[in-house]
Amino acid sequence: MTSRRFPRSVYQSGEEPDARFSLANERTFLAWNRTALALIAGGVALEALGLDLQPGLRLAASLVLIAAGVIVPILAWSEWGRTERAMRVGAPLPGSATSLALAATIVLVGALVLLGVVLR
Repeated sequence: MTSRRFPRSVYQSGEEPDARFSLANERTFLAWNRTALALIAGGVALEALGLDLQPGLRLAASLVLIAAGVIVPILAWSEWGRTERAMRVGAPLPGSATSLALAATIVLVGALVLLGVVLR
């Protein structure tokens, strides 16, 4: 039955882990997707509201948020697969590249908005 599950590269590895762990991994993936939607919405709102920020920096911050919203689900999918494979083969769980990418995005957007306020 595992040959019908997607992605095969994950489900053909090792043994079936406790369902609670797989479901927790899936909930984490879905949470990252909600975060991605919020990033996109924030980027659109930042530009659409036309806040009193330096326009070029406001646009840059908006584009960074939208780009992050597009990239986060890709990273989350990769992280989901790596975690699921690790659980199936009994290996240590991998670290979170998605968390690091999100932290870097927040720092960059915060700096752009701060500069946008100072230079308006």
